[in-house]
Amino acid sequence: MSTALLAMSRHLEVRDVLKTIVASARELLDAEYAALGVPDDHGGFAQFVVDGVSEEQWKAIGPLPRQHGILAAMLHGAATERLADVRKDPRFEGWPSAHPDMSDFLGLPIRDGDEVIGALFLANKRCPKPDGACGFTEDDEELLGMLAQHAAIALTNARLYERSRELTIAEERSRLAHELHDAVSQKLFSLRLTAQAAAALVDRDPARAKGELQQVAALAAEAVDELRAAVVELRPAALDEDGLIATLRTQIQVMDRAHTARVTFTSSGVRALPAAQEEALLRVAQEALHNALRHSGAVHVDVVLEKNGQGARLRITDDGSGFDPKSVRRAGRHLGLVSMRDRAGGAGGRLTVESAPGKGTTIEMEVPGG
Repeated sequence: MSTALLAMSRHLEVRDVLKTIVASARELLDAEYAALGVPDDHGGFAQFVVDGVSEEQWKAIGPLPRQHGILAAMLHGAATERLADVRKDPRFEGWPSAHPDMSDFLGLPIRDGDEVIGALFLANKRCPKPDGACGFTEDDEELLGMLAQHAAIALTNARLYERSRELTIAEERSRLAHELHDAVSQKLFSLRLTAQAAAALVDRDPARAKGELQQVAALAAEAVDELRAAVVELRPAALDEDGLIATLRTQIQVMDRAHTARVTFTSSGVRALPAAQEEALLRVAQEALHNALRHSGAVHVDVVLEKNGQGARLRITDDGSGFDPKSVRRAGRHLGLVSMRDRAGGAGGRLTVESAPGKGTTIEMEVPGG
């Protein structure tokens, strides 16, 4: 229990906290399956985490469950449920064909004061069971109750942390907006007036017009510098706090929920990289995902980040409509490819694009280590 509580306290991302709670509960009570659902306000679940079910099984099961049957009883009636066979309970409403078979069941609500913020449950206790008896005991129920109390604290803290970070990001964006308005807008206003003066002098005083145009060029350069300085400050706060892998995983989970396409992420062996490389990898991933989800009609987009020598390799693959890179360049449309190549080059890396009509697209970026 102590080890489980320490593990929960290490995580600040809500999803990571939920996964730690579920894995700890299954291990502590020696159950075959464990799950935790956080309800939304529409009869479903904002988040639903399982342990003991493979990724292939989870995909085959289908959409997230709704708040019905025994899950609803725990959420709305705030009651603990310990059953010898969940399938024989009158509230049981069945499950999808790919769902694993479950018998004995132990579940209870997770409370934050009077509010039920989740439901934690386990199934199939690994122990001998007399006919008609539940493998889970009163001691198991007490242990799970203790875990649920600490889970409520950990989950609430994680939510507060994410909210705090959102507010910090919003404040930072507001500050940058004011700086852009005060600095860049003034430069552009001066540039416009100077350009108008140059235009008026072209015919009657070409020498003065030339001087004004030189001033236009200087003002434009200053405006570019101001913009570049502001963009440099836009390095995502999450990247500094959580690192590249956690930031990518979080953003991809959000995209997976927000779009009909399935978006997956895997990483292996990648260590912390210099700030310039991490930011370049993140920005290229964002641009490539935007293209795949908005323009390609992809059903599945796969993002892989893996070790490549001392550096890293990022690969984004989609099964969408694809395109002819040469035709895109000739038509003057770049789909962000120029920006992505510039980011890769600026980080000392390289970017390759493989695509063809009807064949999907693969974008690969390699960067060196520190």
